[in-house]
Amino acid sequence: MGETVSFEADEEYSAAHLDEAQRDASAQSSVLDEMQDLILSAADIQEFLNELSVLSARSVSFNGEDILCGITLLRRRRAATVAYNSKTAKAMDELQYAYREGPCLTAARERRTIVVEDFRSDNRWPDYSEAVSQHGLRSILSAPFTIGTDAQAAMNLYSYRTASFGEKEVGFAESYAQQASKGLQLALRMAHYSEEADNRSRAMESRTDIDVAVGIVMAQNRCSQQEAFEILQRASSTRNVKLRVIASEIVQRVSGSSPATHFDG
Repeated sequence: MGETVSFEADEEYSAAHLDEAQRDASAQSSVLDEMQDLILSAADIQEFLNELSVLSARSVSFNGEDILCGITLLRRRRAATVAYNSKTAKAMDELQYAYREGPCLTAARERRTIVVEDFRSDNRWPDYSEAVSQHGLRSILSAPFTIGTDAQAAMNLYSYRTASFGEKEVGFAESYAQQASKGLQLALRMAHYSEEADNRSRAMESRTDIDVAVGIVMAQNRCSQQEAFEILQRASSTRNVKLRVIASEIVQRVSGSSPATHFDG
């Protein structure tokens, strides 16, 4: 009879674990669906990143508590919080940048998950841990994103409770970070292309200002194009002002407005 009871208990145990695994799989599928909707519906890159931080915090809030989330991006030797769901999360991230060390920086740089159960007793980053403790925060889970070789990133989840992130939360956060990595990669790539387009547009505008200014100087001094350009260069050097600024001043003084740049469609 003892064996029968044991067998029934094993069945109940297996069924319970199967139900839990199914719930976890369903939760992860739901998060993935939300993330895809977020990518499609966001009006711009910043909105996507901010909503991603909100979704990240909500997805790992297993105990019904308020989780603070910041997303750290390391690029070109600089660290920045590109999104957050609370100003406190952003401030705690920025404390790490000031101290140049901390769990989210370590997670991003070394591409491994970092958990702090209690900042008051953790001695890996003593200055940072003490500063965070003074704000009432007790634990953190930092999970890295995978976004390529030219940048690193991590999701930083803060809690006011000690030991808020257990094995289940860590596993879910790591899976979530992997799923979110593609969306973050896409957002950063779109931001890069937008930045390049803006730079090209500014370069064209500067070129237009210079070309028009050269024409004005040619007309005023009855000189060649090369001589007019050299006059502008000397003025730039003498005043220690960039050539495009000198050109823009000349154009605005003569016409009262900046020249429009036209692009062929």
